[in-house]
Amino acid sequence: MSRVFVAEELRLGRKVVLKVLPPEFAGEVNVTRFEREIRLAAQLQHPHIVPLLAAGSAGDLPYYVMPFIEGESLRARLQRDGELPLADAIRLLREVLDALAYAHQHGVVHRDIKPDNILISAHHAVVTDFGVAKALSAATNEHRLTATGVALGTAAYMAPEQIAGEPNVDGRADIYATGALAFEMLTGLPPFRGASVQAMFAAHMTQAPPPIASLRQAVPAALEAIVQRCLAKRPADRFQTPAEIIPQLDALAPTAAFDAPSAVSTQGLRVSTHRHPLRVVALFGIASAAILGLVWGLVWSLGAPDWIFQGAVGLLVAGLPIMLLTNRYEAARGAAGGVAPPVGVAHLFTWRRSIQGGVLAFAGLTLAAAGFMASRALGIGPGKTLVSAGIMAERDRIVIADFVNRTADSTLSLAVTQLVRIDLAQSRSLSVMEPNQVAEVLARMQRDRASDVTPEVARE
Repeated sequence: MSRVFVAEELRLGRKVVLKVLPPEFAGEVNVTRFEREIRLAAQLQHPHIVPLLAAGSAGDLPYYVMPFIEGESLRARLQRDGELPLADAIRLLREVLDALAYAHQHGVVHRDIKPDNILISAHHAVVTDFGVAKALSAATNEHRLTATGVALGTAAYMAPEQIAGEPNVDGRADIYATGALAFEMLTGLPPFRGASVQAMFAAHMTQAPPPIASLRQAVPAALEAIVQRCLAKRPADRFQTPAEIIPQLDALAPTAAFDAPSAVSTQGLRVSTHRHPLRVVALFGIASAAILGLVWGLVWSLGAPDWIFQGAVGLLVAGLPIMLLTNRYEAARGAAGGVAPPVGVAHLFTWRRSIQGGVLAFAGLTLAAAGFMASRALGIGPGKTLVSAGIMAERDRIVIADFVNRTADSTLSLAVTQLVRIDLAQSRSLSVMEPNQVAEVLARMQRDRASDVTPEVARE
């Protein structure tokens, strides 16, 4: 609903945020009434409310000024990390409700609660743009303003009575929006989604939100009940004031959970989730040596093919950068005060997911090796051998003849023959006859013929 600029207040040498209403609907705003309405919001003084410093107009363009807040919006954190840790979600939700309770007591309804209007500064939530939507509504013909394509609210968080355009929208619309906000903090998704604004409006009016437990089982039933009651379609079925919700949140977590993470707790979090990269490499190397030793022993004892050992080496080589990236992301989450499983770019880089991925990768290698060994034992498929197919018996003896040499190198055939002989001699399924053994067999056969021994008897 505005164009936002970071400006410098020259007299005090500080940054401020200047929000100017866009020209496309500024003409619909009664500037005098807008300033009068926003003056009420400017009287709010609360630690979780971004105050309004000034309001005015430049020509026909109304504007208002707020302090510049160091930190990030809740929207930015949700896009980066997805669902929040339960303690963080409860703490931030409580602070938003505390701000709403104070504003409602002073007659100011926000009407546009959403992650973009929640700023996180020093681990605390501060709500911005208090009273702006109400001032715009009061200073304009809201139906004409909506007809120009500007909705006084945000579709994903608007209460059904706002969507219906009811004239007496009160603080219970903020409670509905807070329920949608809490749903997104706990699951990483808004309660209602649609391909268009109209589809989203229809969902708010007619559909029940999905159970939070179906998206995140760790959420306590009591917390889900609070969120679901906030999202009731009828205002009378919701909590009537934010102050009713705060004690129930206090009962879900100790008071310390609502405080900013201390240096000691944050350091403890780093210790539990973050290691120095060299230490990660060292631990990974020790584990890799143990795994490769086990795989090599199994390959040697079972006569398995060499590609199984090579596959294990490949998986471990690919696993090292994954572990280093996981360590990096865990360090970043530890510094931010939470280690929630993220959604998005860093979704796979948690210790739990990385270890699970490694286990699944080696399970796949084990299944492939087992399938190969089974096909070899049955004499079928890619593992089929002459022994498993019944063509040769165990420890049959074979004769390696000299290779025919059609090259100019007179030593090549002898070298190739010897290499093949050495390679086949490694097999535990056959025996290679040495040249002197072949000579002895041939001599015996000649003696047998000379003494008129039948071939059958000689073969025995």
